[in-house]
Amino acid sequence: MGHPPVALRAFPLLSQRFALREGGRHPHCGAALARCPAPGPRTFHTLQGCQRGARGFTLIELLVAIGVMALLAILSWRGLDGMVRAQEATRQRADEMLVLQAALGQWGADLDAMMSIPNTTPLDWDGQVLRLTRRSSAEPDEGALVVAWTRRTGQGSAGTWLRWQSPPVRTRGDWQTAWQQAAQWARTPGEGERRLETALLPLETWQIFYYRGGAWSNPLSSAGAPQAGTPTGTTAAVPDGIRLQITLPAGLALSGQLTRDWVRPSLGGGRS
Repeated sequence: MGHPPVALRAFPLLSQRFALREGGRHPHCGAALARCPAPGPRTFHTLQGCQRGARGFTLIELLVAIGVMALLAILSWRGLDGMVRAQEATRQRADEMLVLQAALGQWGADLDAMMSIPNTTPLDWDGQVLRLTRRSSAEPDEGALVVAWTRRTGQGSAGTWLRWQSPPVRTRGDWQTAWQQAAQWARTPGEGERRLETALLPLETWQIFYYRGGAWSNPLSSAGAPQAGTPTGTTAAVPDGIRLQITLPAGLALSGQLTRDWVRPSLGGGRS
């Protein structure tokens, strides 16, 4: 192809249009225009090759990818569910342990603070309720307290361990009233007695043994009773040791039998 006529050389715009019409390229075209295939018989085949190179995923590939993602999601969910269950079991066990420690701590504190008042009974166990007289922990001292422990059966097989505490007593008459009220609370509690009780924890069974004469015995037996001639209201009426055996119901984080021994502080056993 020859050079453009002289007339076109005088008009650059016409010269550019002439060059494009002849299949040339503008000297200032961008990268996109430079990549355009030149007109010719192979243009259609070139476009088909570009389309084949830029094709997407097939339906089978999408289904396989979705299946893998679903499997990963299920495995992740099971892992998270296991972690949540383990955390919940650990939390429940810790809560039950704190409740048990608080109940046993109160049990030991009541026995450590046990006191004897002349012509009264410092400690009594009749097989259902344990009653004792203890010092008040309030400051200033408000007087003695009558405390009772018992197990009350609920709707299920497991019962509830309960603690009852009287208002402060200052006279022997007040003590006698509170002592009888504690026994009534353990058997047929009324609305007034229930207001002074505290539910501690679920309890299936409980037993108490006294340590006297170098051996453990049932308080209701002759071996567990005070020796003949022991004055009422003296420290001799209090055994040297008290053993508590409780059975926690199954199905909880803490279950089974637990034994706690208490030694009278005056014997050098220290406080519980």
